[in-house]
Amino acid sequence: MPAGMPLLPAETASPEETIALGEALAGRLAPGDVVALYGDLGAGKTHLVRGIASGLGLDPAEVTSPTFVLIHEYPTDPPLYHFDAYRIARPSEFIGIGFDEYSGGDGVCVIEWPERIEALLPPRTIRLRLTAPAAAVRRFERVGDGPEL
Repeated sequence: MPAGMPLLPAETASPEETIALGEALAGRLAPGDVVALYGDLGAGKTHLVRGIASGLGLDPAEVTSPTFVLIHEYPTDPPLYHFDAYRIARPSEFIGIGFDEYSGGDGVCVIEWPERIEALLPPRTIRLRLTAPAAAVRRFERVGDGPEL
C-alpha cells in the first residue's frame, strides 16, 4: 500500500495477515512514537506487535507477551519497547519501571492494555482498537486524535 494512503481501518483473516499488517505499520513509525493497543484477550495484540517487530528487523518468533515482566526490549532499528499493563494495579507502577523515560525516547513503544495507564500516555499516542468480529477475523481501527497511519 502506498505510504500516503491510510492503513487503517483494516481487517485480517489470519495471524499471518495480522503480522503483515504490523510490518506495514512499522514502516510508518518513528523513534518516540507510542502505540496503544486496546482490545480483549485474543484480539490480536501480540500478533500485531510481532509484525511491528518484524518490520523493524526482528524475527517475529522472538516476540512474546510481556504480561509477567511488564516490558520486553527488542534490539530493532529503532529499538522496540513492548509493554503490557495487564497486571498493573496503579499507574505509579508503570512509572516505577521507567515508562516516562521510554516514551518519547529513542525507540518505539507499543503498549498492550493501555487503559490501565491512560493518564500516563503522551498526547500524540497512536491509539488502535482491535476487535474480533468473527472467529478468524480481526479488525483494526485508529481511535482518538493521535497521528494518522
